[in-house]
Amino acid sequence: MLYELNHLLNMHLFGYISVRAGIAFLLAFLLVLMLMPKYLAWAISKNANQPISKYVAAHAGKSKTPTMGGAVFLLATIISAFIVIDLENPYVWGGLLTLIGFGLVGFKDDIGKIISNDNLEGLTARGKMGLQIIISILVVTLLIWVDFPTDFYIPFLKKPLFDMGYFAMPFWVLIFLATTNAVNLTDGLDGLATVPSIIALFSLGAIVYVTGHAIFSAYLLVPNIKGVGELIVLAFALSGALMGFLWYNCYPAEIFMGDTGSLSIGGFLAYLAILGKSEVLLLLIGFIFVVETVSVILQVGSYKIRKKRIFRMAPLHHHFELKEWAENKIIIRFWMIAFLTNILALISFKFR
Repeated sequence: MLYELNHLLNMHLFGYISVRAGIAFLLAFLLVLMLMPKYLAWAISKNANQPISKYVAAHAGKSKTPTMGGAVFLLATIISAFIVIDLENPYVWGGLLTLIGFGLVGFKDDIGKIISNDNLEGLTARGKMGLQIIISILVVTLLIWVDFPTDFYIPFLKKPLFDMGYFAMPFWVLIFLATTNAVNLTDGLDGLATVPSIIALFSLGAIVYVTGHAIFSAYLLVPNIKGVGELIVLAFALSGALMGFLWYNCYPAEIFMGDTGSLSIGGFLAYLAILGKSEVLLLLIGFIFVVETVSVILQVGSYKIRKKRIFRMAPLHHHFELKEWAENKIIIRFWMIAFLTNILALISFKFR
């Protein structure tokens, strides 16, 4: 809206991506602050509460906490983005498809859990994965259709290792699946997934902005891909919405994001990493998500092979809970690690 108005009235201010990104951040933040109390009142009246796993006794007191807060910050993100973003940019529509598609998968899973009042109900693992694959394929097909480059980059090297060609499609689908489920696994404590997501969005937003900027990309020796810089507006809109959500989600949480939020965040982080040619760097940017996922893989693998557990419980944050660490201590330390690893990820650009 503002982007089109900028051209209609020959204004320059709203032509700057950085200005529109800042506006999107503030709009999404304020929208969540305004909408969340209304949603909370509705959710409490309808008993739309988060079913708590029987294996985590320490969380019994959270059984009356409303869930699906992700629907609110997704709505705020989309509204604020539509107001300021360039809707003629095909990469923007890929981002919206990612957010809405994965959000709907999570919404369907959340509804099933709420209706059955069982954390293990909802979508089956196979059904959930199948829907995630479908959304991933749709987004990846869009990228191939707009001739998005399929070169494969790794940190510290200024030139691509090779061109993946059509092998990029299964690789990108794998990135989507890994990231969405990693964020979903991390979302187990109050605000634990929210702040690392905000930090990662700022990092990946900066990366796509540089990638889409001819001068900055040449200076930092990163690939220049015309049009992807516009995604910083959507990234900042989502980070602003998450900042507003954190107002209610910080310890002790008044609401949880649910799979509606975690799957959409994970999918969008994967999309930004692909656009910024930072698929490998995502391991550092999303380090907390990676560690949580690896802890589950190691735990399951160890138990199947050796009949022994490595951790007291997986994902990793439950291990520290069972070691009687205070919940807010676990959360803040994970936030600190996320901040440090993102700083390292951004520093890596100067080593090309």
